[in-house]
Amino acid sequence: MPIRALLAVAVLFAAVLTAPAHAADVSTQSRESRESKPVYSYADAIRESVWVDTRIDGDGDGKNDRVAADIIRPREPAQQGRRIPVIMDVSPYYQCCGRGNESQKKTYDADGRVVQFPLFYDNFFVPRGYAFVAVDLAGTSRSDGCVDVGGRSDVQSAKAVVDWLNGRARAYTSRTGTARAQANWTTGATGMIGKSYDGTVANGVAATGVEGLKTIVPIGAISSWYDYYFQQGAPLYDSGPEWLSNYVESPEARARCAAVQKRLVDGAPRSGDRTPLWDERDHVPDADDVRASVFLVHGMQDLNVRAKHFGQWWDALAEAGVERKIWLSQTGHVDPFDFRRADWVRTLHRWFDHELLGYDNGVDDEPMADIERAPDRWTTDRHWPPRGTATTTLRPGKGAQAGVGTLGPKPAPAGAAESFTDDPKRGEADWAAQIDTATPDKAGFVTRPLAKDLRLSGSSRVTVTATPSTSSAHLSAVLVDLGPDTIRDYTGAGEGITILTERSCWGAARTGDSPCYKETRADTADVDFTVVSRGWADLGTYADPDKGRPLTPGRPYTLTIDVAASDHVVPAGHRLALIVAGTDAGLIEPPDSTPRLSLDLARTRAALPLVGGARAFAAATAGSTEQAAPRESRYEGLTDPPAGRRVP
Repeated sequence: MPIRALLAVAVLFAAVLTAPAHAADVSTQSRESRESKPVYSYADAIRESVWVDTRIDGDGDGKNDRVAADIIRPREPAQQGRRIPVIMDVSPYYQCCGRGNESQKKTYDADGRVVQFPLFYDNFFVPRGYAFVAVDLAGTSRSDGCVDVGGRSDVQSAKAVVDWLNGRARAYTSRTGTARAQANWTTGATGMIGKSYDGTVANGVAATGVEGLKTIVPIGAISSWYDYYFQQGAPLYDSGPEWLSNYVESPEARARCAAVQKRLVDGAPRSGDRTPLWDERDHVPDADDVRASVFLVHGMQDLNVRAKHFGQWWDALAEAGVERKIWLSQTGHVDPFDFRRADWVRTLHRWFDHELLGYDNGVDDEPMADIERAPDRWTTDRHWPPRGTATTTLRPGKGAQAGVGTLGPKPAPAGAAESFTDDPKRGEADWAAQIDTATPDKAGFVTRPLAKDLRLSGSSRVTVTATPSTSSAHLSAVLVDLGPDTIRDYTGAGEGITILTERSCWGAARTGDSPCYKETRADTADVDFTVVSRGWADLGTYADPDKGRPLTPGRPYTLTIDVAASDHVVPAGHRLALIVAGTDAGLIEPPDSTPRLSLDLARTRAALPLVGGARAFAAATAGSTEQAAPRESRYEGLTDPPAGRRVP
């Protein structure tokens, strides 16, 4: 371990040992400096395990399932008769796969007492007067039940723990025993946090409106499981939720959960049709029930849990009037601890202090949104999307050569058309790299070089009228910034970060549980275009987004494609492009046939969220500028399917 890491551990550990064993007095602190302090001993903290009764029998063995909750909490508040709040991470990954870049798992001593809690939450927050609770999702690790991939068992196994912390459920000191465990040490105020699947569970629990859940911090999280596996009928992966269930379940659960696995297979047909199984796993319609505040974090180039998830969840929360905050990075599926570490820990600390301890520290008065504009360069917005953002309709037009058209406010004349043939081996990087060249696999439409910056902020929609040559077809709509830039290389192995060998430390240490983690730096690429956002659909869902139909060759169909939320500034001198094509290689699965599609340009349009609306677009495209010189592309290989399978 580097010297500075060892020094950091020593300083933090000494602070815990020498600090007074009582809560920090915040009454004399200024509003801005008011924060919980590391005054409690981490080494002497209470570590215990309880099994919470979920009140459901997911594995059908005739008994209520119990889920394991491993707890670490400072000893001193209990001795003083004080109660403390809880930070909770519910995960299916604590034994199968681990958490964080170093794949940390829970570890236990010979007597089954927990030794290591993954990630830094326990090391940092327990000395500051919080309990940390790490819950094994039903069907995983030491919990009963079965994994149902976002269904009732997933959500209820986490909600039951919140209920227990608030005196509304039962827990036991062992998996099968009758000795009761009491949560008389907590205020019941709970904040849930987690990346990917863990954050998805937090979304689901918040959507129940459970009392006592004060805030959630979903990181790269799913808002609707249907939209993880499909978008408007187009399959995003070649397998369904049964694969993920089998992947994370404990060996014991796999042996007893065949019936649940079968329900997942039967309820999630690969046709892409929406079924009751998916309705149960869609949290967006229940945003009105959310009582907790939401601090949402997502990578705008996340190609695992794709950006549509944060956009639709954010919009629903906004409509419901939920208190919220958002960070949007240029990364892929990456935790903010690994792309903005110091600022993340500071902000998360202040957020939990405000939401769980009730400190008036001003975090709620800060800008709503932090957005990464370039690697490690961030801007803020008081509201997101910014005030003055308006949906602006742009339309494709014919250009001088086939498939190389224009993009602007003027509709194309009746009868104008462009055609392309689906090529499942090519995708958005290929299309963008050849935007000014007629190729058979795409239709591209481009603005003139911009005279002023143009900012897109929010979700887009692209409506197409297309005539297929076969009975099935998939469509992709992609927005691209054409011009040189340096971005995080989200297509690389680290999805925009490089993991270093040097470590930094965030909290107190104890034998078997270190607070020191490998540092990272931005992994950058010099590019001559940037994909801003994308969306996909099966043309067979033209009449009903929930159900596909066979197409009649030669007949036109009109379909609106949801294009994922983003926030991107197209700089002056660059051009904005809309690409319409078939299969986006590596990102959606191809249709059963290889269709040729003809676009009716007069009946095709893009509705984009532009800051400043139509006036901003007019100002940005007035006059002309020299086109920015392209840089050598660093995107070779983007369209290759990702190695292995992705898990949320």
